[in-house]
Amino acid sequence: MKKTGLLFLFLLPLFLHAQGEPYEFKEVKMVQATPVKNQQKTGTCWAFSTASFLESEAIRQGKGEHDFSEMFAARHIYRRKCENYVRRQGKANLSEGALAHDLLQVVRDFGIVPESAYPGKKDPAAPHDHSKLEKDLQALCNELIALGAKGELPADWMKQIEKRLDDEFGTPPVKFSYNGAVFTPVTFRDYLGINPDDYVNLTSFTHHPFWTSFILEIPDNYANGSFYNLPLNELMRTLNVALRSGYSVEWDADVSNPGFSAGNGLAIVPEKKWEELAEADRKNRFSFWESEKNVTQDYRQELFDRLITQDDHLMHIVGVLDEANSGMYYAVKNSWGEISEKKGLVYVSEAYMRLQTISITVHKDAVPKDILQRLGMVSAEQPKAAASPQERLRNGDAQLAPQTNQLPMPSGAPPKASPPKKPAMKAAPSSKE
Repeated sequence: MKKTGLLFLFLLPLFLHAQGEPYEFKEVKMVQATPVKNQQKTGTCWAFSTASFLESEAIRQGKGEHDFSEMFAARHIYRRKCENYVRRQGKANLSEGALAHDLLQVVRDFGIVPESAYPGKKDPAAPHDHSKLEKDLQALCNELIALGAKGELPADWMKQIEKRLDDEFGTPPVKFSYNGAVFTPVTFRDYLGINPDDYVNLTSFTHHPFWTSFILEIPDNYANGSFYNLPLNELMRTLNVALRSGYSVEWDADVSNPGFSAGNGLAIVPEKKWEELAEADRKNRFSFWESEKNVTQDYRQELFDRLITQDDHLMHIVGVLDEANSGMYYAVKNSWGEISEKKGLVYVSEAYMRLQTISITVHKDAVPKDILQRLGMVSAEQPKAAASPQERLRNGDAQLAPQTNQLPMPSGAPPKASPPKKPAMKAAPSSKE
């Protein structure tokens, strides 16, 4: 009896580990971000996430915390999508969805407006709801196409679209007062120091050559935006370098698979399928750690080619976490309100990031220089010519100092000491696909 009890105590830790241990997260690096918002009944995650991304950029650049109007961008993009849809005679995407580069294009062409100057709804107390607007715009654009087919489309047909948008959002401000100053959307953008040309879109797929740019074939890329194509490991390296350097990252991803749970604030790539789990394990799926699939470039491409991985949702990556059982995770700011114990954040595993990422958008200064050079975005540094003996002497080369009682010429500031290395993060457990 005693021996049996001792054996049970010995095997208990192994049994508990086999059943899974609770997730345990520790912050490694967090980038300052604004509070979580709620896109409510709209498909404007692209506007909320990219506005959040630029809000963090304003903080990083020393301009303080601001709340940008997502609906200012949404109104301009809806207008452009309607025009594109009519001119292409209905053979284009006319939905609420868009991408990060669309908001950046609005910033480039029209500027930025704070939420207080343009909430984008007639009733400030009402939630955002674009379901009727989307149907109205679809019907209106189809009517305009029908008129065009009969040769009866009026020259000022865009005024009808403008009126419906103004009825929903209100007329965009030409100028506004904010924090004791008067701005236009363009002067506000310039005051913030946000230059849309400073940002780059990156992806990783094998159906196009690496180290080139291509138009990503996803429905919400209605504007035919180009993305630089990196090998998966280089894309992940860029993401990690950016976050650890204090830059946040905009993220386009698939969230329609069983491994994503906004309600639990967790996104994983479980090794076991849902139907393979016992009832108790299903209840604990997002509470207790479990092993994940090993995500390779080929596996990622396979799911994209089979239309399993889609561009469902855009979010804002704001930090790096260390999970006690498996290693690196990412803190991601969602736009569905402060749901779950994580108050609107989702903790995303490295495996999920590798598998479900459609693209990322990041400041060019956050991209490793060797990657920028290989993409042709910056020139490779030319090797410096060898210094002459006179120049070396001026720089304090002791070996060339005159053989006298004089000390060698000063060499300037002493070299900086290497920064202390951070403790290595645990590697994620490998497993078979």
